[in-house]
Amino acid sequence: MKPLAGAAVIGIGNEFRRDDGLGWATIALLRARKAQRPLPSGTELALCDGDPGRLISIWEGKALTLVVDACFPPAAQPGRTHRWRVAPGEMLHPAAAGRQSTHGLGLAEAVCLADRVGRGPGRLIVYAVEGADRSLGAGLTPAVAAALPFLALRIEADVRLDAARGLAGPGSNPGARRSDMLPDPGTWRPRGAP
Repeated sequence: MKPLAGAAVIGIGNEFRRDDGLGWATIALLRARKAQRPLPSGTELALCDGDPGRLISIWEGKALTLVVDACFPPAAQPGRTHRWRVAPGEMLHPAAAGRQSTHGLGLAEAVCLADRVGRGPGRLIVYAVEGADRSLGAGLTPAVAAALPFLALRIEADVRLDAARGLAGPGSNPGARRSDMLPDPGTWRPRGAP
């Protein structure tokens, strides 16, 4: 088996469903910032509609995968951002159909399927930003758009930190599977958000 290397930052969503376009808008922002803030070599910025087969093909062979998507919980606080690293032996839990995601099969199902066929992501970090509007139309709501700059900074920091750990030499980054991750739940709201 080939060793895992590099990182994939995957924006999941649909740019024609308002806040559900958050993942794609994040990738667009990271691409625009790339000239001034280059990411480590081997970092792929990718768009995906959430299809499990496409997700697997993007993260396959990558040591680090960061997934960015909008979520729509019942009591959403638009712009509030969640960050998870999957703990050893832990799996993402699928949401009730249509409750948190606008995609048919969600990320949890894709990770489970990929793990079962030996094509799971390496280390996995998930960013979910609570949205307000998933109706037809383009453009993010103001609260969700306000979350983008800090979200991009956090993603860039995660990718750079992971690359620095990998460059520190053998033993500095033990293993390369999600099971090496420690739980790191985090939630924040953009400054000035309601």
